[in-house]
Amino acid sequence: MDLMTTDVDRRPRFNARLGRELAYLLTNLPLGIIGFVVTVALLALGIGTAVTFVGIWVLAGALFAVRGGAVVERARARALLGEAPPEPLPVQSARSGPLNRALAVLGDGMAWRGALYFVVMLPWGIITFTFALVSMIVLFPALPWIARGLSQVDRLLVNGLLAPGGLTERVRELEDDRGTVVDSAAADLRRIERDLHDGAQARLVALAMDLGLAKEKLTEDPEAAAQMVAGAHSEVKLALQELRDLARGIHPAVLTDRGLDAALSSVASRCPLPGGVRLGVDLPERPASAIEGIAYFTVSELLTNAAKHAQARSAQVEIWRADDRLMLQVRDDGIGGATELPGGGLAGLADRIRAVDGVFVVSSPVGGPTVVTVELPWRTRTQQLDKRN
Repeated sequence: MDLMTTDVDRRPRFNARLGRELAYLLTNLPLGIIGFVVTVALLALGIGTAVTFVGIWVLAGALFAVRGGAVVERARARALLGEAPPEPLPVQSARSGPLNRALAVLGDGMAWRGALYFVVMLPWGIITFTFALVSMIVLFPALPWIARGLSQVDRLLVNGLLAPGGLTERVRELEDDRGTVVDSAAADLRRIERDLHDGAQARLVALAMDLGLAKEKLTEDPEAAAQMVAGAHSEVKLALQELRDLARGIHPAVLTDRGLDAALSSVASRCPLPGGVRLGVDLPERPASAIEGIAYFTVSELLTNAAKHAQARSAQVEIWRADDRLMLQVRDDGIGGATELPGGGLAGLADRIRAVDGVFVVSSPVGGPTVVTVELPWRTRTQQLDKRN
């Protein structure tokens, strides 16, 4: 019964939907004229002056105008045709500056598809306006069917030329994610450089100076020289510990040698939560090293957040494989209220995970508990080696 009702509802007939479709068909002509004149005039001017520097800006301005007009057309389709074409991502340039942004617009496929749409809309607008008007006067009984057929073509034009394709949007998302990863890597390099400069390097410089003074005092005051050597020995231990901590922050050796279970066991044992960390790792084999590294640093940072900010007493970490995904979940009994604030630690984690086609979900009501669930693509080490070869 429901299926029959749905089929009847979809049949063309005299109703409010017909009125909206007629409004769309009749407004195609005036909007088509405006869009055609503006698009063709600006593009012709830009192409005609393309040999000069001004032509670049005219073309870029024309395509900016086209993208603006496309926003209006998508809104009209949503309001009158019931379509839901997604909005494309804004044009982004790999480099900053007005000229680079203008060049990015010139290479934007959505802008050129929009220009084609407005060129096509003039002749199509004449057709739809004429048929709709004649049908309202002469072919009134057939009006619902004529309006439905014409509006179906409009739907195809909007979805085909003004809506971003799934592959196009995916490529754009990957480009944005790549930029995020590059920025994160640059920030990590700056952090490593700062830690080396302010930590181990400073200690080693002080150590070299102390040893030089001890050498000078070796014959004059052996006892003082021995004390200075003893102090230098302590500084060496501290410098080595800082270097170990730094190396662990880059990529711990235990992760490379023994995998996630052993590496996260070490992290859990060092976590300063009063109730400790319960760890469960159920993996039939080891994933690719890049996925292992992301999982390791995600758990490490989430446990650090639980200890420093959530006022948690205990935490639980679970890692398992589900089909072609590596799943991990970190739960703590802290105060909750954790959110992905721009520029915050959780947002940085989410960006890194989504950059490799992963999923990052936070559930943290005020009062707790906080549960972070992460999905990462499962890639085996064999697949990684085959890709490299």
